[in-house]
Amino acid sequence: MRTPVYELHIRPMFTATDRDHMIPYGLNLWSYDDVVEHAVHILERLEAGTMPPTALGGPWPQEWIDLFRRWKEGGLKRLELGTAVITVNRAPSTVRVKAVGTFPAAGYQGWLQLESESDTAKTYVLYFEPPDSPVAGTADDFEFEERYSASDTRALFVHDNTGVQEH
Repeated sequence: MRTPVYELHIRPMFTATDRDHMIPYGLNLWSYDDVVEHAVHILERLEAGTMPPTALGGPWPQEWIDLFRRWKEGGLKRLELGTAVITVNRAPSTVRVKAVGTFPAAGYQGWLQLESESDTAKTYVLYFEPPDSPVAGTADDFEFEERYSASDTRALFVHDNTGVQEH
């Protein structure tokens, strides 16, 4: 069974209301570091059925609680920001965003994902997912590509492990 990953499996279970409710108590449920720091307490409250409160949509279904427990017991896995050579090709009909590189080690997976968009900009993030346990062999090369219409003239940013760059 696959080890749950914070960004893919855990973070999406916390609603904006959950987050807003816990911020005054010093816990940002959308922050990996905060959730890791309080994982034992969060799991206790989830298992007791007191988080989130019924008035805020709780308690969670048992499958969600089990998933959170598996994540906690599986090492609190999270995605990594990747490194790549990013190119942008603006053709008359299509904009192509391409990330080319080599994974840090064997067994990694990765992808470009739309992280956010506004009226003036869109930001892609380059994610790497490490394997659940070390894999023998050499790291694979990768090439990821995203395309969108050239009529979309918003500023383009890519977020990777060096920060956020405009392209």
